[in-house]
Amino acid sequence: MPALSSSLISSVSCAPALTVAETAGGLPDALAGLPDPRARRGVRHRLTVVVTAAVCAVVAGYRSYAAIAEWVADVPAATALALGMIPDRRPSEAMIRRLLQAIDPQLLTAAISVWLAGRATATVAMAGRAIAVDGKTLRGSRTTDTPARHVMTACDQATGVVLASTTVDGKTNEITRFAPLLDQIGDLRGTVITADALHCQREHVTYLAERGAHWILTVKGNQPHLHAQLTALPWRAVPDATRDTDRGHGRREIRSCKILTISTGIDFPHAAQAIQIRRRRRRLDQPKRFTTETVYAITDLRVHQAKPAQLAAWTREHWSIENKVHWVRDVTYDEDRSQIRTGTGPEVMAALRNAAISALRLSGATNIAAANRHHARDSTRPLALLNIT
Repeated sequence: MPALSSSLISSVSCAPALTVAETAGGLPDALAGLPDPRARRGVRHRLTVVVTAAVCAVVAGYRSYAAIAEWVADVPAATALALGMIPDRRPSEAMIRRLLQAIDPQLLTAAISVWLAGRATATVAMAGRAIAVDGKTLRGSRTTDTPARHVMTACDQATGVVLASTTVDGKTNEITRFAPLLDQIGDLRGTVITADALHCQREHVTYLAERGAHWILTVKGNQPHLHAQLTALPWRAVPDATRDTDRGHGRREIRSCKILTISTGIDFPHAAQAIQIRRRRRRLDQPKRFTTETVYAITDLRVHQAKPAQLAAWTREHWSIENKVHWVRDVTYDEDRSQIRTGTGPEVMAALRNAAISALRLSGATNIAAANRHHARDSTRPLALLNIT
């Protein structure tokens, strides 16, 4: 194995832009511009081949470097040839591990996301697009000397496709990585960004206004003055704009949403409407015991720009990033117990899982575990999913 170059991580600005032709084909075409961190001398397997094979293995439900290498070793010769490998000289576990530990995860996510977004636009209307921003700690990456890695992602609410990600290192927090994360997404004009209370920051809404984006932000105790202003509004005199009931997971939930147009009295830039969401929940085995939760949010969207039902849906679907991505990575891929800790390995494996989940979602899969088993039974199925011919 050749030595890795001294500078493993390239800056985002150095990444060549992907063209329409590159994103119109299969995943290998989209990865063609991804910088290879290895020294050029002695490279036997192209980066696109190794990364594409790794995504195929993760689509089939494989979770570790060793498992990915086993998938590569076991696929028929015809599949290996389709991936660009010589059947009797396939990448080893050590080679796969060392390469995936050195790739820039942000550039990897950007390349895959552009390809996925190109596929999504064929079936999903871009008008009224909403993107949820949230972070997740990779708990298994913690060591005795270093804290667990934390990755912040931007996810399309409708499709569940991860559009961008960035690592939040121990010297900063999610707030400072908000703009760099969304900088990876080319055009935000008309897009609605949803985020939790941590990102209810004046700098964030200024940035989004400059990008031509709209926003819906939850307001909690980290903004005590703003939260107090919202709770003091005359909500009792406001009728419910929407009301719906949901039943599942052993409980019943009643959600109501009230919306007020803001003219004065709210100290937050660009805020146009205030939202009150009340959730009443009860367990089905305890029909007389209700718990009530009241949440406030603000948005720059005006009455003519979004109907109450749409505001309520965007607010509720913000948690799609938890349900469609983070929960699947934890439960189906057992991410929190992953022992991958070296280099950029934890973040790269998270990017590979995001890629697999997003591709499966776009194919119509709703149960990712079942989709993994389906693709594991035939090695040509992951290739078809990723448009590899």
